[in-house]
Amino acid sequence: MCTLNTPSITLTRQALRDALARAAWDTETIFNAELALGELIVNAWRHAHTASPVVYFSLLDHTLRVCVADESASLPQEKSLSLLAESGRGLRLVSGLTHRWGVDPQKRGKTVWYELDSAA
Repeated sequence: MCTLNTPSITLTRQALRDALARAAWDTETIFNAELALGELIVNAWRHAHTASPVVYFSLLDHTLRVCVADESASLPQEKSLSLLAESGRGLRLVSGLTHRWGVDPQKRGKTVWYELDSAA
């Protein structure tokens, strides 16, 4: 199954939640998937200056793959932060919530992705 969505965080998270619920994924994993998705969309808006990032996800066997494509060639990096920093923790959050994440450069921009495995 593969689903394309608009960049609306609310609609996209709902589509992801519905797909994972139909596949009988546990509540905690669904929450983690939604939170990581929201981080990637906000990063595309804020750091990649992409008003309409392309969001898609797929479920294959027991693995969820979520991708957010934007128009910036700049690759995301986890940064060292001070305790008082007000931003910059998004990728650390994605890393902590998911099993794998990465970035694939494209001809125009990049795709940032993460994967989660179900407990099934």
